[in-house]
Order: sequence, then C-alpha cells, then structure tokens
Amino acid sequence: MTRPETDRTKPGPGAAAPAGAGSAAGAPGTAPYRDARLDNAKFLLIVLVVVGHAIEPLRDIPAVSALYYWIYFFHMPAFIVISGYLSRSFDGSSNRVEKLVLTVAVPYLIFWTIHQSIYTVERGGLGDSLSLLKPTWTLWFLVALFLWRLSVPVWKRLRAPVLIAFAISLFAATTSLSDTLSLGRVVSFLPFFVLGLSLRREHFLWLDRLWLRLASLVVLGTTAVLAVPISDRLSSDWLFWRDSLTDRDIDPLMPSLGIRLAFMGLALAMTVAFLALTPKRRTWFTDLGAYTLYVFLGHSVVFILLKASPWYDVMDNLTGAAITVGVGLAVALLLCTPWVRAAMRWAVEPQMSWFLKREEPTPAPAASPAPAADGGGQGDGNREKPVAGV
Repeated sequence: MTRPETDRTKPGPGAAAPAGAGSAAGAPGTAPYRDARLDNAKFLLIVLVVVGHAIEPLRDIPAVSALYYWIYFFHMPAFIVISGYLSRSFDGSSNRVEKLVLTVAVPYLIFWTIHQSIYTVERGGLGDSLSLLKPTWTLWFLVALFLWRLSVPVWKRLRAPVLIAFAISLFAATTSLSDTLSLGRVVSFLPFFVLGLSLRREHFLWLDRLWLRLASLVVLGTTAVLAVPISDRLSSDWLFWRDSLTDRDIDPLMPSLGIRLAFMGLALAMTVAFLALTPKRRTWFTDLGAYTLYVFLGHSVVFILLKASPWYDVMDNLTGAAITVGVGLAVALLLCTPWVRAAMRWAVEPQMSWFLKREEPTPAPAASPAPAADGGGQGDGNREKPVAGV
C-alpha cells in the first residue's frame, strides 16, 4: 500500500501519454505522468484485500474458503512487489526519511490507537499487551513497509539482492520469530519487496506479449480450481507467512521448506499473471489507485466494527457471503470518494511536521581562492559539474 500520490510519474510501458506531451523527459512545460497499469493494479489489489478481510469470518462455507485461499495465494505478494518498485527512489536522505515517518509511522500510531480503543470497548477492558511494537491486525504491513524502505540503500549496493533476500527469507523461516514488529512477515515477504525494487521499466514490456497473457489466463484459472482442494486440506496458516516453520505439526525442513517454496513460486506466478492481465491504459478506476492507503486503513476500522456486531451470525450462508462481498466492494469504493478522504486526511496524511525536530542548515562552503595570474588555474573549468537530475 503506497501512500496517496499527487505528483504524476512518467508513463510506464504501455501507458498512453496525453496528446501534446513533450518527447524529452523533463522538458520545460511538460508534466510527468503516472503509470496507468500500476494504478489499475493497486486498486484491484486493494479491492481483493478488502474482500478477503470481509469474507474471513465466513470460511466455514466451502466456496468462500476457496475464494479466500485464491485471494491469499498472491494478493499481498503482488502488492509488495509494486511497493518495492515504487520505493526505488528512497535514498535514505533526511527528506525521504521525514516523508516515511509522516506517511507510514504516524498513520500507524494513529490507527493502532483506534484499533486498540475499539478492542478495549469490545472486551470491556484493556488487553494483556498494549505494546506499540505489536501491530494490530492489518497494521503489520505499515511496519514492514517502514523497515523495508529503510533498508533500500543496502539492497541497492548488493550484486544479487533478490537471491540474498530469498535466502534470508527461506532460512529465517526455520527460526522461531516473535510477533514483535511482525518480524515473521517482514522477513517472509522480503524477497517480493526486493524483487520489485530490482525491476526496471523495460521489464514491464514482457507483460504485453500475447503468449504471456494467454498463459496468465491459464495460471489464474488453474489456481482458482486448485484453491478448492487446497483450502480443504491445507491450514490457512500457510497463507499468512507469519509463523515460523518450527511452529507447524510437520517437520520444519521437509516438507515444510518444500511447501514454503511452492507458495513462493505460486505467488510469483500469479503476480506476473495478474499484472499481465491488468489493463495498461486508463480505466474508470485508474485514478482510484492513488488512494489505496485510505482504503487499506479505513476498511480495517469498518470490519473490526462489523466483526463485533451480529452481522456474521446473520450472514453465515452462501447468500450472506455474496452480500458481504458486495459490502466489501462498496466499502472500497466509498473510501475513495473525495468527501470520505477529506474526513480521513488528518489520520492518513497527517500534517505533523512538529513530530520531527528541525534540521540544522548546512553551512556554505568557504570560497575557493582566485586562480593564479600565471594561468596555472583554469577558472570555472576546474569546478565539479552538478550531477544531472539532482
């Protein structure tokens, strides 16, 4: 879930530039544009997130369970790949860190407080733990995104970042990790973030190939069929990438590592298939892809309240599940509307610069001595030229 963006980015592969756009990047008078494919994908994925959370209490219904498994096979890995791709510009500078704190850490604190307040009222008292280091429900993703982005400069310096992240994820799964900072998920999903970080614009050109799109239909159709027996025979714990392999009732090495590898491969294949089938041109929901953080944070409050109500006791049948899916879709769309965003802006995009201390201005460098009269110096020709784009 990336934060709402107001600046337009350059058109991605396959994205149509408006008529009259200049051909030179950064030319005066031209505005950069967003990649329509990525915005479309972000909106579709956040809808899957909402639907998955909406039907979670109804998994006793076989059809609902199969749909739930199919969504969870890939929706978070796909979101994380996109988040990694959109984090490529993070360089660890003070401005980037400040933006990260204000758009990820502060909303985490606000919604953690909201979640805990609801839980306290529901329980009739405080829980066993009120640690800010233990994310409530969906907020694990903000913690993970915060930590992943802080590590971006490190991954940029490595020669084989995806391979290293994969090894860390796989072998760390054999160690029992606590739920503090959701470290289990942070490490388990790490390869998908680093993969997105390693992608370049030209890689998306492959998604436009006809054979890949046809294969993508087969992949998503086949996995939808496979979700039926898998949902009946395999614990949903495998879908959450949360617990250590040592916490299972089977051997942590084999077949546990094999199952983890299978889920990683499945998530990667479905992510590619999903992106290949995502429209690359503007649609009616393209602009809504900029508001996924509003949907992500807002829907968590809605469904925490809904789970505390008699709703799921009444809707505990196939018809009720269909109605609940409709409610999820409506919630996703509602949270994108301008008036709802305006009401939530204080929590999702808080203007809390006072939260950070003011940066001290950097003193100007001392002036260089004038070149010697005998011509030993070359004047401005010896000065280092500024790097283009900085």
